[in-house]
Amino acid sequence: MNFHFGSISFVSVAAQKVVKPHFYEGMFLVDSGKFATDQEGVTNDILTVLKKAGATVVAHRPWQDGKLAYEIEGMKKGLHYLVLFTMPGTGMKTLVRQCQLSETIVRHMTIKHPQSIFDATVAAMTGAAPAVVEDTDAPEADGDDAG
Repeated sequence: MNFHFGSISFVSVAAQKVVKPHFYEGMFLVDSGKFATDQEGVTNDILTVLKKAGATVVAHRPWQDGKLAYEIEGMKKGLHYLVLFTMPGTGMKTLVRQCQLSETIVRHMTIKHPQSIFDATVAAMTGAAPAVVEDTDAPEADGDDAG
């Protein structure tokens, strides 16, 4: 709720809702034949679905291409595409609906991670060094090997 007094505007603190983004890993199953012929197009389709849901993509890459355990919509081979992203929890309903409407995405799965696992997964996917978090609860070594 906004209040205006002359040239001064006040914004109600109750009206300001801070939405904390969550850390997600999404796996999207796509037709491997379609991906082989149009990698950029398939990747853009997946990223567009995420953008419509309010997600911020941190890292993405194709993961596994191979024979499926069972045929899905006439498809015997598929490619799993991994995406690490942040998104407010309110975007999950939109993400699910956009995946259902997508002609590119055959199946999808989304996992919510704690930040420490998310950061380690991003580091593994991008090849960057993971952020070091000191474990303050670990016992200290005294250096005495007698024993």
